[in-house]
Amino acid sequence: MTATVVKKTASSAKRRTTAATGGARRRPGRTGTSGGWFVLPVVLFVAVLYLYPLVRNLLLSFQDYGISSLYSGNAPFNGLANYRRLLSDPVFHTAVANTVVFTVGSLFFQFAIGLGLAEFFRRSFPLSRLLRSLLLVPWLLPLVVSGTVFRWMLNTSSGVVNQILTGAHLAQDPVPWLNDPTTAMISVLLCNIWIGVPFNMVILYGGLQSVPGELYEAAALDGAGRLRQFWHITLPQLRPVIGIVLTLGLIYTLKVFDVIWVMTKGGPANATQTVTTYAYQLSFGGLSEFGLGAAGGNVLIVIAAVCSLVYLRSLRAESGVHHGR
Repeated sequence: MTATVVKKTASSAKRRTTAATGGARRRPGRTGTSGGWFVLPVVLFVAVLYLYPLVRNLLLSFQDYGISSLYSGNAPFNGLANYRRLLSDPVFHTAVANTVVFTVGSLFFQFAIGLGLAEFFRRSFPLSRLLRSLLLVPWLLPLVVSGTVFRWMLNTSSGVVNQILTGAHLAQDPVPWLNDPTTAMISVLLCNIWIGVPFNMVILYGGLQSVPGELYEAAALDGAGRLRQFWHITLPQLRPVIGIVLTLGLIYTLKVFDVIWVMTKGGPANATQTVTTYAYQLSFGGLSEFGLGAAGGNVLIVIAAVCSLVYLRSLRAESGVHHGR
């Protein structure tokens, strides 16, 4: 009798467990279905604000879309004519060269100064947190505000920089920072470097915090100085972080528009004209060559995409080497 009761109890418990398990197995299906509705707004957001403009810009670059097309609605397909015109345009060649100079100069000094500041703040000292917070101000300000401030500072007649230089007798005459082709690029570079240094500092500082202190202690016991520790410990340990910083900085710098447009509008004499500012001028700067401007924007997108793919490929190869070890 007792054995029968125990057997029935075990059987009923097994059925309850099976029912509960089956119910638990059915729940993920319902949860997965309902979870799709939460993803839908993101998909719509990306499709409307990113995918559609990208496809529309690509189609526009293969059309002869000018100011008359806005009224007639007729934009005939012209194949690669816009891209051929760009490649044969001397101003576009100047814009590409200026983009390379602007990008390389910005990345080099932003990274070098940011790494130096990150290494400086790695050792705690009084007011270090306050100073780090103040150094984030250029990164937090809107780009238009930063460009306007630098344009005022570098103004030929009333800029504070020229007042300091002439007041300290470092320059006899005011320097036409934004009006001289030889100094205009330096001026916009200074502004963009000032904006980008905090980003590099924050990311690299976070990477330095993850480097084990035992490595530095062991190197110091072996007689390695700070310079050798930097080259043989800090840089190798920061390699993944450096890749991320340089890739993001490259993509950001390639598309910089606000700073250059506010300060120089690509002048004087195209001295600060980049691919972004030239594409804008082609479309909205009075030329109304919308198809040509779209082609310039696509060239920039391709360059940024290629740089990103190269970085991702190198990162995957590096992770494969580590897994192989």
